[in-house]
Parts: sequence; C-alpha cells; structure tokens
Amino acid sequence: MRSSILFSILSLLLLFSSCKRHDPDVEYKYPTASEFSWGYAEYFGKYYADYDINKSVVSLSLFTDSLYINDDGELDGYGQYLFLEDIFSSPSSMFLPEGTYNISGSRESFTIAKGEITEIDGIEYTIGAYIYFIEKNAQYSKLETIIGGNFTLSYDNSNYYILCNFTLSDSTQYTGQLNYREIPLYDESVNYLELGVPRKKLKIAGEAINP
Repeated sequence: MRSSILFSILSLLLLFSSCKRHDPDVEYKYPTASEFSWGYAEYFGKYYADYDINKSVVSLSLFTDSLYINDDGELDGYGQYLFLEDIFSSPSSMFLPEGTYNISGSRESFTIAKGEITEIDGIEYTIGAYIYFIEKNAQYSKLETIIGGNFTLSYDNSNYYILCNFTLSDSTQYTGQLNYREIPLYDESVNYLELGVPRKKLKIAGEAINP
C-alpha cells in the first residue's frame, strides 16, 4: 500500500515537472536613472590650443555611493560611473560656469564631446562622454557611450546641482542628478602642455585596461 502511494506521488511530480513551462532568459535590466553622491573635476587648460581651439577643457567624473577609490588608486565597488571627458567652456574659466552643456562635436563653449569608440594600432579606446555600469556580477558590467542630450549645472552658495538628460548608444534615455556641497577641482593643465600627450583615465579594479 505504502509503495503504491509513493509511486503515485512520484508520478505526479514527474507529470508536473514535464508540464512546467520554461520561460526564456529574462533580459538583464540596467538603471535608467542615477543619484550620484560624489565626484571630482579635472582642469586641462587649453588642451586643444595647437588645433586652434581656444577653449578651456574640463573633465567631470561622477559616482554613485557604492563606488570608491581603493588603496591602489582604482575605482572599486559597484554602481554607475559617469565620465564626461571633454567639457568646453570659455578660455578664462577654470571650473565650469552655470548653464546647460550639450553633447556636440563643435567644441564650442557649453558643449561636451560626444562619446565614441576609436581604434588606434588595433586597440579600441573610448573617448568623450560615457557611462559605465559596474555590476556586482562582473559579467553584466558594460559601458555605453553618450551620443546626445545635455546636463545643467547650477550653484547655490557652496552646493552644486547637476541634472543630466542623456541619450546612450543603445538608445536608452538616461537621467542622473547630483546635489553636493562641493566638487573638488584638480589642476592638471601643467601636466599636459605637450601636444598629443594622452590623459590618464581612472582604472577600473579588476580590468586589464581602461575603458
């Protein structure tokens, strides 16, 4: 009697198992909005002066709160890392004046260089504006260049307000904001006076090369 009951139960389990619907793999979802909690800016002076571009150039890096710089000087943790490599402003500006900065290839004041992937000697490099999604599961980490949109910068006493509205290379509409009391500015202009000297980028922990 007991064996027949066990047989019936096993038969039912096998039936349910065979009838179970196998859903396709769920697409991994990346955030389309971020609240940045810290960052810094780097001033490169008239970096493109030898190309007759008489504009000050600033790079801006913003991070969500689970990212940090480790003891090796690398970016560690997980979250979103926004990097705007070339922000152009007036020749007299060391930091960025208030206003709206648009993604553009014009290199005029109040523009940001469009994100692109270029190849030099068989090696791919990312230049311009991009966002790096650094995930807990490293196989899902990815970089998307920024191909359109803008960000608005304003100040209130010592507080910085940044609101981003960008179009990513995969057509995602991405927004981000930062409300912070201060963004440190590092003067790197004396290190890049020679034409063609490449700028160092923040290395991502665990990666062989910079993005």
